[in-house]
Amino acid sequence: MLIDEQHKKQLIKHLSEFITEDRLALFYDNLKQRTSRITIVLEDIFHSQNASAVLRTADCFGIQNIHIIENRNQHNTNPNVSLGSSKWLTETFYNNSENNTKECLQNLKKDGFRILATTPHNAKSIHDIDVNNEKIALLFGAEQEGLSDLSLQLADEKIKIPMYGFTESYNISVAAALCMQTVISKMRASEVEWQLTEVEKDEVLLNWLRNSIKESVLIEQRFIKEIIIS
Repeated sequence: MLIDEQHKKQLIKHLSEFITEDRLALFYDNLKQRTSRITIVLEDIFHSQNASAVLRTADCFGIQNIHIIENRNQHNTNPNVSLGSSKWLTETFYNNSENNTKECLQNLKKDGFRILATTPHNAKSIHDIDVNNEKIALLFGAEQEGLSDLSLQLADEKIKIPMYGFTESYNISVAAALCMQTVISKMRASEVEWQLTEVEKDEVLLNWLRNSIKESVLIEQRFIKEIIIS
């Protein structure tokens, strides 16, 4: 059931009563460090260890939104690697259309994101990107094949991580971590307003509470009924 912002705040207050004060304080502290100005896009990642490592790293860096494209490969995670990070992230899946890559990237562009495709060939260094003007979506491809031709065509810019050895590319989880660290550091050092809006904070906090409370669905249903009756 969709609820307006006023009722959402009431629901947050109600659900907050079902967790400890220390845990709630941790939620609010982490909300201050969260950002939606940078997002991660994974296209056809098939190794669960790599997908899980990227999610875990995104959570550690405070990146809230993950977009997952499933054209050929189904997204799977390894709980021993992800350590429950998925429940703190907002994941959007693209797996229902004829071309999920196109749908995902076009949606992100409509939302004002600049698509940065990671590739070792003919690309700008990740250290040279500008984080001041537009929101950024970092796009990573499958372990062996890399990004699809379509995703490279639709990207606004191609980026790479400088390398000084013989091996052509990093493991995807390492590449994602290095890119996130570089972009997050640039963003936090800039003057852009990178933190979540108040509306975004409410939505994220509500989902964290839902994912943390046993039988939260039943608790929420009873509360919503009380709101409707009153």
